Amino acid sequence: MFFEEVQPFVREFFAEPIAFLGGFASGVLKVDLAQDPVKSWLDKEAGATGSDDDNTPPPPSGPQTISID
Repeated sequence: MFFEEVQPFVREFFAEPIAFLGGFASGVLKVDLAQDPVKSWLDKEAGATGSDDDNTPPPPSGPQTISID
């Protein structure tokens, strides 16, 4: 009974322990990730990893056609 409730947390912890503990600590400390010191550091780290977010094409503008089968 208790183990069924805790199982998702344990699964996430073992999948990504560093990310889980970082998120847990930021939740406990009530750190707002949108405020400047943390936000600027996260933006800098995201740029350092070379994410492909900047290379995505813009969404098409204007009306779109769809076909429904």
